[in-house]
Amino acid sequence: MGIVVQKYGGSSVADAAAIKRVARRIVEAKKDGHDVVVAVSAMGDSTDNLLDLAGEVSPLPPARELDMLLTAGERISMALVAMAISDLGYSARSFTGSQAGVITDSVHGKAKIIDVTPGRISTALDEGHIVIVAGFQGVSRDTKEITTLGRGGTDTTAVALAAALKADVCEIYTDVDGVFTADPRIVPTARKLDAVTYEEMLELAACGAKILHLRCVEYGRRYDIPIHVRSSFSQLEGTIVAGSIDDQQHQESTMEQAIIAGVAHDRSEAKITVVGVPDKVGEAARIFEALAGAQINIDMVVQNVSAAATALTDISFTLPREDGQTAMGALAKIQAEVGYDKLLYDDQVGKVSLIGAGMRSHPGITAKFFAGLASAGVNIQMISTSEIRISVIVDQAQVDAAVQATHTAFDLDADEIEAVVYGGTGR
Repeated sequence: MGIVVQKYGGSSVADAAAIKRVARRIVEAKKDGHDVVVAVSAMGDSTDNLLDLAGEVSPLPPARELDMLLTAGERISMALVAMAISDLGYSARSFTGSQAGVITDSVHGKAKIIDVTPGRISTALDEGHIVIVAGFQGVSRDTKEITTLGRGGTDTTAVALAAALKADVCEIYTDVDGVFTADPRIVPTARKLDAVTYEEMLELAACGAKILHLRCVEYGRRYDIPIHVRSSFSQLEGTIVAGSIDDQQHQESTMEQAIIAGVAHDRSEAKITVVGVPDKVGEAARIFEALAGAQINIDMVVQNVSAAATALTDISFTLPREDGQTAMGALAKIQAEVGYDKLLYDDQVGKVSLIGAGMRSHPGITAKFFAGLASAGVNIQMISTSEIRISVIVDQAQVDAAVQATHTAFDLDADEIEAVVYGGTGR
């Protein structure tokens, strides 16, 4: 048997009883003959509680110290899980991210993994131990400081470890039974997908599906690591994330029907409109260079047709809501340089996305999507597309209605209520 990497989220290790249940599942994998490596998140809402505490102590805590604080949550989990495994008669060794060889860049709060050097993990496996690794964290290659990977970073830790160890599979354990055609909290009749390609999962994750972290899927695709999403609260088979939409097998299986993988939504975005931008070469570049300099990721962009009388245009774009005020500040600094009129900010928007490889070769998908939204009275503010995705920005109050209407329009509803949410966060 080969190496299996497992990841357990906060809801899976929320309390002592949950930790004991996780330990039994880990030991079962060991009994099956696998070498087992486990990445764990902080217990329950521990990370949020630590963030709240930091805010009470300091309105603007230093990024370095915040990383030192937040990594404590995963260290607590890893030690407790190792203790529970020991109590079952098996030997376990716990390691922090830095001890496990997770090497990152030096950006505090949202570091990216540069390399994984799992020497201590390999040694522990050779000695017969089960290895428990604190997720969400690493050590900077340049500064040697402790860093964190951003929310959901334990997913990325797990897949990165699987790639470095050449594991057979990375199992992501969460509080739902797999990847569903929509969020079961909004659409109780959502269907579980048995399999989904890396490209479809990337789009789902990028568009707000919280079941997997975007960077974890990117890592899996790059190193061809199958990702098995399943629940730590049941023994059901989950969803396998593997393969490409360009694989012959996948193309043959979807040739006869317009396959839609699912409907995703995101309530964490805001919209900024730069009003009255002179319609001349280089002005859009100045705007987005300013945003890039502020380390802000842009999602959807729409530029209106220039008004003939004024030669002015409006540029609208979406971005993470948490970066909204930073973006407004960065743009205000270049108002005189660019010569735009004013900025409009709207944080009461949501994104709804339809994802599926079938839309590459089947006409009518866009028309059906927009007709479904219209039937629910949902007004579209912005539209963006890729080869296998259509996304729209709508009023935040209409997100649930948009998701439900789209799900029904494409016959994605199960015959009966199928989705079960065992925890509370989807992670």
